[in-house]
Amino acid sequence: MNEIIAAAIVAFTVVCVYYLSRMKTPWVQTVLNWFPAILFAYAIPALFTHTFNLDLSGVFLHTLSRDWIIPITILTVMSALPFAQLKIVGVKPIIVFVGGSMVIAILPVLLVSLFGIIDPSSKELFLGQSYWQGLVPIVGGWIGGSTSQLVLKELAGTEEALFLSILVLDNTLVNIWTILMFQFIQRSNSFNRFFNINSEIKLIEETENGQGNKVSASKMLVILPVIAFGVSLSIDSFLWRVVILSVVGLLMGNLIKNWDTKLVLNIGGILIIIIMAILGLKLDFTKMSLPLILVLLVMIWLVLHFIAMLLIAVALRVNIAWVPIGSMANLGGISTAPAVTAAYRKELMPHAILLAILSMVSGTAWGMLTIYLFQQFLV
Repeated sequence: MNEIIAAAIVAFTVVCVYYLSRMKTPWVQTVLNWFPAILFAYAIPALFTHTFNLDLSGVFLHTLSRDWIIPITILTVMSALPFAQLKIVGVKPIIVFVGGSMVIAILPVLLVSLFGIIDPSSKELFLGQSYWQGLVPIVGGWIGGSTSQLVLKELAGTEEALFLSILVLDNTLVNIWTILMFQFIQRSNSFNRFFNINSEIKLIEETENGQGNKVSASKMLVILPVIAFGVSLSIDSFLWRVVILSVVGLLMGNLIKNWDTKLVLNIGGILIIIIMAILGLKLDFTKMSLPLILVLLVMIWLVLHFIAMLLIAVALRVNIAWVPIGSMANLGGISTAPAVTAAYRKELMPHAILLAILSMVSGTAWGMLTIYLFQQFLV
């Protein structure tokens, strides 16, 4: 029964978000300026589960999303990226992104030390009671995703009860952060003017690959799932699936004559709404049980991560839009990074996925650095 309810909620959510995003009523547009339509994909399922006390965190849709919908979305979005556009993700945006990852890995050690100096009882909490072990999976969850999070949980020896509470805190803060990044990226041009940054992100116009008799939607709707299913069935590793599908998507979009990039971006946008609606089924803000000092530390950690990325971007004179894109590639990953990016320019969605892949690849390594620093200097 839960499977049917979950599917109905997701379907209802997708229809609502799709039509809401196309409404031109002034008051609706005012609301959407602060709470973009795609974020209702989070809120509507959570409203249903909270109102009717439903636990839909274990329904098959989550497996379907991870194993099938996300692979198709990656293939679809990456096929909209011409090879010539890859140079847009240049050295400077990658430095901003990597700087954000480094801050995520190092800051918890520095903050635990600082909190211990200000309040000795917090030192006992984090080190004596081993709450520092709960911070390590956050590094993995933010940078590498669920896989890194689980690996680092084992490496740090995090207890199950602490890990569960950390998951709730992580999920809550990332969802709030996603809302804030939607706001920031839409105002990134204003920040560019404020910091006197003239680095515009100029996309190359479509070439002959996007002209003529374009590949029909019906053909795409057959080609994309068949390839995604084939790769998914033959490769167990989620990370390798993402990497290979991204490469295949790039090749398809560049080698298939008259590939319709606008159409695949629209398809990818709808699939992202579906993915976010399914993620919304897991939202539960009632199960968090953590010391307030730990919650405060994680919030400060998150804000300082963003400030550090912003300072790096300003120092390098790189477009400020890369800050929220890089932050969401670190924290949100494959699912939400392209969604936030689409609020600025849909054509940059593939670039957000490229950064998210870098995040997935490096997440466990950054978390191991965090463990090393804790054990070397504090524990």
